[in-house]
Amino acid sequence: MTTTPRSSYRVPPPVADALVRWPDDFGRRFVLFVDVEEEFDWSRPLDRTARSVSAMKALPAAHRRFAEAGAGLACMVDHPVAADPEAVELLRRILADPACSLGAQLHPWVTPPFVAPTVGDSFAGTLPRHVEAAKIDAITTLLYDGLARRPIAYRAGRYGIGPNTLSLLAERGYRIDTSVRARYDYSSLGGPNFSALGNDAFRRDGMIELPLTTVFTGGLRRWGPWLHVAAGGLPLLPAMLARVRLLERIALTPEDMPIRAARDAVSIALDSGIPLLAFSFHSPSLVPGHTPYVRDTADLRRFWRWWDDMLSHLARLGVTSVTLDEIVAVAG
Repeated sequence: MTTTPRSSYRVPPPVADALVRWPDDFGRRFVLFVDVEEEFDWSRPLDRTARSVSAMKALPAAHRRFAEAGAGLACMVDHPVAADPEAVELLRRILADPACSLGAQLHPWVTPPFVAPTVGDSFAGTLPRHVEAAKIDAITTLLYDGLARRPIAYRAGRYGIGPNTLSLLAERGYRIDTSVRARYDYSSLGGPNFSALGNDAFRRDGMIELPLTTVFTGGLRRWGPWLHVAAGGLPLLPAMLARVRLLERIALTPEDMPIRAARDAVSIALDSGIPLLAFSFHSPSLVPGHTPYVRDTADLRRFWRWWDDMLSHLARLGVTSVTLDEIVAVAG
């Protein structure tokens, strides 16, 4: 593997005119993204041959549980899942629910065509334009062939968007990108830098960009965006600030995010005028042992308690589920 470093893509913030203006009757809504993907060992180097999708058997029961709480699933499906006939059949049944939506997720290390590995190429946006395009075509075609429907939303695995990604997606009929993780920076790993981006949906290169909602909580939250960046040079400082609840960076996911802070984050986001919240989790977290977030049955119980608490909190606040098609229709 070559050790030549690649410059990180610093995603620029949107101009004011690019922000999506939601109509008054849109209300308060949330979308629940599920990264429907293969299982792999998160502690080891990424492996092209790691394509097991056994955790998919838990997704139908999870869908029923979310549906009973009034939450649809936006299924962001990657290549190993889309290539497995049994997994596709399970997905077909879930997507028969009109509250559920189909999107594509690109894990470049398990999606053909394959090229010689280089530093940073687990982020699809770092690949040459023609290689990234070919991989997007591969997952898009596979989903259409298996499910007879085209995905309208896309997520780059590891949030690996690049300077060519949005235009490539627009050329292929995609409408929404969800590859931005607001206020996160993956440049030290060779990935993109989102530290300048907040939670507002915006338009760029013919696409609607819908970031994963990330909120600063705590007494210092007003200064969170720049303080968190400044604290990054002092490895222990962010953890210390979070421990005393002065500043926590909270993404809306049950994976490594405490429910107390996540509830606060939802309320802060809504009070700041963000009408559309984006949640996310990985489908292998539905079965113990496949992700670092759900290692055993006790973790799985905590995972579901988190969702029970969060969905009840959303209901109390009058925040309701929305599909990807509805987002496109309202955003225009």
